[in-house]
Amino acid sequence: MKIIMLGAPGAGKGTQAKRIAEKYGIPHISTGDIFRANIKSGTELGRKAKAYMDQGLLVPDEIVVDIVVDRLKQSDCANGYILDGFPRTIPQAEALDNALKIIEEKVDFAINVEVPDSYIVERMSGRRACLNCGATYHVVNIPTKVDGICDVCGSEIVLRDDDKPETVLKRLKVYHEQTQPLIDYYSKQNLLIDVDGTKDMSEVFQAIIMVLEQ
Repeated sequence: MKIIMLGAPGAGKGTQAKRIAEKYGIPHISTGDIFRANIKSGTELGRKAKAYMDQGLLVPDEIVVDIVVDRLKQSDCANGYILDGFPRTIPQAEALDNALKIIEEKVDFAINVEVPDSYIVERMSGRRACLNCGATYHVVNIPTKVDGICDVCGSEIVLRDDDKPETVLKRLKVYHEQTQPLIDYYSKQNLLIDVDGTKDMSEVFQAIIMVLEQ
């Protein structure tokens, strides 16, 4: 199974991608992880990407696609994979389709984890993190034993800038402008699966598995 995960920041798509990958024994491929691995290994593609990133520029689509397709050619992807965080735009999706055609492959499913913006803002602004040991919490879902204090190391926990409502709203705006059109793109190809991401994580997972196994 070759799966693409779609969904707004904070929709929980990364969590679901990991669980699906575990269940079916296929790699969970995050573009962020591939970039880091290529840069660390000093590959030619990694060097090209780093040159843009060092200047604070977005890495061009053709380099991103080359890095992703290079990863998909590895032996652990023979039985399928889950792409998380790619494609983000229509040009990336088209480039991916064209690159997969060359190696006689195609995407099987695009799973869209649907969550309303208001729900995401509420969910993410409830997150708390320990800057000392990296442990994460949520004021409602995963509270600390002592209010405001990390269970692991006893340091103070904080609301990260990334999770502040104004930052989350900006990220959602970018998502709707850039990534939302992908939902129509995969819908037209009859590859889209919509799941309700507001439910409990286990329920969302079961809903995805039910559709995949049909």
